[in-house]
Amino acid sequence: NLMSSVFTRARKEWGWVRTNPVRDVDRPMNPKHRQRRVNDADEIERILLALGYEEDLKVRTTQQRIAVAFLLAIETAMRLGELMGLRWHNVYLDKRYVHLFDSKNSDSRDVPLSNRAVELLKKIPQRDESVFQCGSDQASTLFARAVKRAGVRDLHFHDTRREALTRLSKKLDVLELA
Repeated sequence: NLMSSVFTRARKEWGWVRTNPVRDVDRPMNPKHRQRRVNDADEIERILLALGYEEDLKVRTTQQRIAVAFLLAIETAMRLGELMGLRWHNVYLDKRYVHLFDSKNSDSRDVPLSNRAVELLKKIPQRDESVFQCGSDQASTLFARAVKRAGVRDLHFHDTRREALTRLSKKLDVLELA
């Protein structure tokens, strides 16, 4: 696609070439969309255990913060990058939402928080400006290792988004969900 775009511009705007030599090249097929959900309570429990998370304890370690991010992702459909970029000054627990300045499509948006999401965020000590005190790459690695230790197959952090949206579709209409 990139090469075709370059040759098209070179032909149309600059007159450097007469034809686009990659115009007739077949592009590879897009990969099949993932259908995986985190819908098994046992899977969730095993992953939380592998991350050292216990429901009734305060969050102290990076792995426990990743566990909270995992649960929060299932609750809110937020992406890993959005969660890891979250700052406390953009979290409004009293009004039950978080404000994201930089989402995947570069738009800002407000994400409503359920009672459960507020409970989860309250478990994290506010010692630093960053809520999770972890980068996306580190979080992804820690999560992947925990999934492996838990014996859960073929699960990526992004699969929480499908699970969350499936759950939210039972509560919201299509426009609110979009």
